[in-house]
Amino acid sequence: MQVMDRPRGAPAEMLLGALYLVSGVLCFAGAAWPMHPESPVRLLWALGCVGMVGGAAIALLGRKLPAWAVDGALVALSALIGVLAWRSATAVGIVGLGPAMIAVGLYAAHVLRLAAARAHAAVLVVATSIGAAAAAPSDFAPTWLTLVVTVVALTEAQGRLARRLRNAADTDPLTGVANRRSWEAETSRHLARALRVGEPMSVAILDLDDFKLVNDRDGHGAGDALLRELTAGWADRLRHADLLGRYGGDEFVLCLPATDEQGAHELLDRLEESHPFRWSVGLATVVPSDTLATVLARADEDLYLRKRAGRSPG
Repeated sequence: MQVMDRPRGAPAEMLLGALYLVSGVLCFAGAAWPMHPESPVRLLWALGCVGMVGGAAIALLGRKLPAWAVDGALVALSALIGVLAWRSATAVGIVGLGPAMIAVGLYAAHVLRLAAARAHAAVLVVATSIGAAAAAPSDFAPTWLTLVVTVVALTEAQGRLARRLRNAADTDPLTGVANRRSWEAETSRHLARALRVGEPMSVAILDLDDFKLVNDRDGHGAGDALLRELTAGWADRLRHADLLGRYGGDEFVLCLPATDEQGAHELLDRLEESHPFRWSVGLATVVPSDTLATVLARADEDLYLRKRAGRSPG
């Protein structure tokens, strides 16, 4: 079953654009008021232009920017910081790049998955260390090592914190599955991809039968325990790409990417075997004109018809 740990939030691209723009402004400031007679003024002017143009482009593209472009922009920024380290005239100038390195590490940790943030921190450390070693100023190694350890430690701490916050925001605290908001957001992305590439996709609504009787007879603690047991059993039988969410109360929703109607029925049959408690299901398979609202409406209608048929005599 898919685990909710979104790598990017809505402001991610704007933050990256701001990072480039601020870097450009600082490069312009360094070129206009050099701190050392041997400061690379021309390089600073050039990098300032790169930062301003890159930042403006990223800000204009916004959410249209693909994930690989975000990764590429971060790698490019790390490489440019490495070039500045190489051309720095003094050890103080090299260590002065520390705030830029920390900013890149914290950005990666804030908007990317922890594994990706670690990879970017490694690229950043390697690129800047190569540049600093090539510049070879005297007595910079101890201070540089301290800076590298600081960047890595801050990236790791921010990445772990961001992951915990994302999980808390995206999951239902009782069952551990996706909550309604995160399920809808992730399913909308799956739907957009399915419509774009012409891939099948199904959505199911699972409604527990007579769940209120459990609460009334055995108490809410027993009802909560039943919800946890059911979702754990379902999760064990779902595929990695499937996304289970709690829509509210005793109603759950299931996103099944790359799954047609027949495949969805087969999977739902497996879920039914996971626990003796009975539940009803409504199913809808995506058609070209669908939105998430229309798919859910058809699944809800199917659920209503199935429940009505199940309660009819005979």
